Amino acid sequence: MDKTQPAQNRVKHRQGFALLITLSVLAVIIALTTVLLSYLDEVKQDASDTKALIQADIYYKNITNIFQGFKNKKPLFSVLYSTALPLQTPEERFSLQLHCDPLYKGVNINWLGLGSSGKNAAYSSVAQELFEAIAQEYTIQDPGRLQEMLLEEIGGKNRWVQKEQSRLHQKNGIISYRQFSDIISRYQFEVDDPEIGAVPWKKYFSFSPEADKIDAQYSSPELLAYLFDMDVSTVQEWTSLVERGTLENFIRENGGEYEKRKSILAGETFLEAAECSVRYAMADDQYGFKFEYIQGEAKYFEFYGKQ
Repeated sequence: MDKTQPAQNRVKHRQGFALLITLSVLAVIIALTTVLLSYLDEVKQDASDTKALIQADIYYKNITNIFQGFKNKKPLFSVLYSTALPLQTPEERFSLQLHCDPLYKGVNINWLGLGSSGKNAAYSSVAQELFEAIAQEYTIQDPGRLQEMLLEEIGGKNRWVQKEQSRLHQKNGIISYRQFSDIISRYQFEVDDPEIGAVPWKKYFSFSPEADKIDAQYSSPELLAYLFDMDVSTVQEWTSLVERGTLENFIRENGGEYEKRKSILAGETFLEAAECSVRYAMADDQYGFKFEYIQGEAKYFEFYGKQ
């Protein structure tokens, strides 16, 4: 009998065990390397995002300083409302696109929460009538429940907004479309209303509690057609004109009742209230941010991150 056989087996077992340990260690090393590499990529991304945020803050301050330099801001914002303004250096080291939208061009959604007496009557009635007209046109299943949810938010109970959205809790009322759309999403989940997603709310309402007039010269054709009981195609034709007269003259010439809504309109007065969005390039990536500019004050800066 070969006495060396057990010893050879023991050697093979030890070699096999050592190989198993080696493979296990190698697997751990590979796993750790993968984790560390992914972490390194994440750190690099975080560093890039941090640089982009710092750059956004610089652009934000520079842009608002430029706004402050204009005594008469109407020509400036009239251009920014109609087109996105591209800014780029000849060597393309700097590229930025700026666009603004009038904040008060719709019926203030918060007017739904005003009383129906005294000076508030004209505001609350137009908001209520518009809400009911939209509910009927778009076949909203439970407009009463939706209005109840909106009024609870307008009244400051804040039941329908996530707590982490701290900016939305700085004051009562609905202060952004994001806040409004969150309520719409909750209503849709509760009622299971498939029609609610088809409503173009931004064409009819604005979402800033400061708005006490409608900047109707920038309103959508759909809202103007509703306010003055006119054919929307007629209004669309007028709004598409580069050179056009005053809204008041247009309404009167086309049989609309301008006086009926005059108390809630800004008329020819320029309302310095805009929401501006900026897209800019950095290290071959696109980033964005937005802010509001109201009566010479810039606020509500929001960084979008990589686009």
